[in-house]
Amino acid sequence: MRILGVDTATWRASVGVVVDGEVAAEQAQLADGSHAVSLLPLIASVLRAAGCPIEELDAVAVSSGPGSFTGLRIGLSVAKGLGRATGARLVGIPTLEALARTVADRRGAICAALDARKGEVYAACFEASDNHWCRLTPDLLLTPESLVGTLPAPCTVLGDAVQVYGDLFRTRLGSRATLLPFEIYAPRGGVVATLGWERLCAGRADSLPELEPDYVRPPEAEVNAARSCNREHLLV
Repeated sequence: MRILGVDTATWRASVGVVVDGEVAAEQAQLADGSHAVSLLPLIASVLRAAGCPIEELDAVAVSSGPGSFTGLRIGLSVAKGLGRATGARLVGIPTLEALARTVADRRGAICAALDARKGEVYAACFEASDNHWCRLTPDLLLTPESLVGTLPAPCTVLGDAVQVYGDLFRTRLGSRATLLPFEIYAPRGGVVATLGWERLCAGRADSLPELEPDYVRPPEAEVNAARSCNREHLLV
């Protein structure tokens, strides 16, 4: 089974190809303005490196959020387009789960945390042992102060929230947490593809028309519309 994995949830796009459960090729690239410009050439490059013609793909796994609203929309649109063009199945992979699985060799509590802007973070915690991997929390939107107050200890923390709020994490958590640099421990397309392979082997795939990004935070347009409705209600 040949699976393409795409992650555009942050400013760093990553694409990988997994063949029968093994990563055959993987590349990453910083966004130069928008993933819309660089994603398709990056996918073409990775497919060439893996020796996998696009028409031979069995599935496309795509990071489904939370993360950058624009990045998620671009990644999912490209994944759906490839699915329609090739007949490949589509699998949505939770972004924070894929991020945490980049350090699956570690044991104990793992927290994946991404900067959500506006003084908030997206975060989820997981537990890893020698033969077991489980989710401890749902995907959360909360302040970094609230996050450090609820983290299990000891804990490994990774994601671009470490880059943004590293000083706070170090001050509040001290030796109770291991902070991993985002430059090294960032989302990986190969991990997204591997998680897609696991889901497909378990008989799980998503409907191409129905799969949508999981933003966790409501889009700004929805928030503004709700505020407008509330104002109109008060004026009646």
